[in-house]
Amino acid sequence: MSTINEKYIDNNEEVSPTKRIASIDFVKGLALGFIIWAHAALSWFDDDWRYMYGLLFTYLDILGPSLFVFLSALSVVFSIKRKKIARSDKPIRNRIFTRGLAIIIIGTIFNPISLFIENKSLPFPANLWGWNILMFIGFSQIFSYYALKFSKRTRAVSGFVIIFISPWIREVLFQFKDVNFGVNILHFIITSPLPQVPFLPWIAVCFISTIFGEYLFETMMKSTKEAYYRLFRKFVAYGIGLILIGLFIWVPRLGLDQWEPGWAILNPTSLGGTIVSSEYLHINLLTITNNNVIDYQFPGMLMFTIRSSAQNMYFNLGASLIIIAVSFYYIDIKNKQNVFIKMLIFFGNVSLSLFLIQFMFLPLYLGQFPITFACFVFAAYSGFLGLLMYIWHKFFNGVGSPEWLMSKLGSREKKKNNN
Repeated sequence: MSTINEKYIDNNEEVSPTKRIASIDFVKGLALGFIIWAHAALSWFDDDWRYMYGLLFTYLDILGPSLFVFLSALSVVFSIKRKKIARSDKPIRNRIFTRGLAIIIIGTIFNPISLFIENKSLPFPANLWGWNILMFIGFSQIFSYYALKFSKRTRAVSGFVIIFISPWIREVLFQFKDVNFGVNILHFIITSPLPQVPFLPWIAVCFISTIFGEYLFETMMKSTKEAYYRLFRKFVAYGIGLILIGLFIWVPRLGLDQWEPGWAILNPTSLGGTIVSSEYLHINLLTITNNNVIDYQFPGMLMFTIRSSAQNMYFNLGASLIIIAVSFYYIDIKNKQNVFIKMLIFFGNVSLSLFLIQFMFLPLYLGQFPITFACFVFAAYSGFLGLLMYIWHKFFNGVGSPEWLMSKLGSREKKKNNN
């Protein structure tokens, strides 16, 4: 892994735009590490301590899927921009599409498994459809390519508006899906049976993340210390602004009779609340959290912590920018390096392989560990996965891994275009 800087950046020092940005890989590795720990906690905590998974994941979701999806959309922009320096538009488009479709295909394999785990049954081929993380990441690869054709202002306005109106649209689809076949089809496509990251409002992430991907690329092209600091300040300023919007914006429900700020406490409809758990899966964490040994019942979840709500989207986008900015400052500006940073950078480089292979080990210790052993077990588990990935990629060149597959598909597409 080569970083942008080996030393402090001189004002007139040139940096190759083909080099990777260490902080982006670090944050991607951080997000993936949290996803691995969250999956392990849900599977391996015993019944007395599983509530800790619900409690922690409620407030730390930003460190997992939300951050990972944002980075995936941002990274593809940087990849598109730097490849345009040396190639025409068509080969770049074909390579992006090939990679995106490959990830989507992998995502479809997970959907029947997820439905089975959730005790939901759908006939084939309907059970292949669902907005899980992989499906959306693959789609975002393709959509981000087209989003770049719009101006930054257009993308910013579009992203903000899509997030704001998505709760209305999804509520209309939910209310009328059982009485109108066309609406039912739209609900199936837009929301899906298991909406981990549904099309609405998550498509807005592609619009907004491409803006900051372009800011990042423009800064890399300037490659001066002043430009780096300016980017850091810009990410922090926009991040704080979006966090405040997420906390204090009032989003009306359908009919405009109920307005909910980010700090409102909500319950699922099964408990007399207004959030439908089949539409917003994250609200189910409240049930897990309230099944605790301390016999305390949490009154609900803060609106900005419920994934896919408008308030949550604004808040998570802002938090993502803050996390990226801090990592960029310490790793790419100050050139901080240690074993932990290098490990997470490596995790970021092999993120797709790690995401997939972790599922092989989750059934090993179902419900066996109390929280007293969690830190030791999870640290050892992370180290084991890292070592496994290192051996696979170092000594076997990653043959058979998703990254290897993407590379082969890209090489094949490149040869086809050259011919």
